[in-house]
Amino acid sequence: MSLGPYASFIVTSYLLVMVVVLILIAWIAIDYRRQKQRVRELDASGVVRRSGRSAAEVR
Repeated sequence: MSLGPYASFIVTSYLLVMVVVLILIAWIAIDYRRQKQRVRELDASGVVRRSGRSAAEVR
């Protein structure tokens, strides 16, 4: 399979897109872990989530 005179551009473009996508996946995974840790810390400190209470408790 020949990509022609633009083969290096095509391959480089695909590699750069792959690197960007992998960086985004890693960033999302790291942020997810941080957010879970933050929620655990808030729960441990006594902060309650509004979604965990019924409407009668809010008033």
